[in-house]
Amino acid sequence: MKGDRVEIVIDAGGEGTRTYEVVATRAGRRVEVTNRRGVVEVSEVTRTGTPVRTARFMASRVLALVEYPIADAEAASPDRGLTLPGTA
Repeated sequence: MKGDRVEIVIDAGGEGTRTYEVVATRAGRRVEVTNRRGVVEVSEVTRTGTPVRTARFMASRVLALVEYPIADAEAASPDRGLTLPGTA
């Protein structure tokens, strides 16, 4: 969903830490995280699964990976006309 974002904090050696952010910039796009063979890959993908932007990091250097999904906040907002179970 547009607005989904993932924040990645990596160890930059003698420079301390660096923070990177991958955001779903357009409607219908989402951010996917995969971890394989010692590499963490964060991709912004379209509805059909085509990657638009990809960031790759060595898993041993990743200190934190935080996902901020926007879908949960939108589903709970009353202005969209949606009701949560047990509230109607």
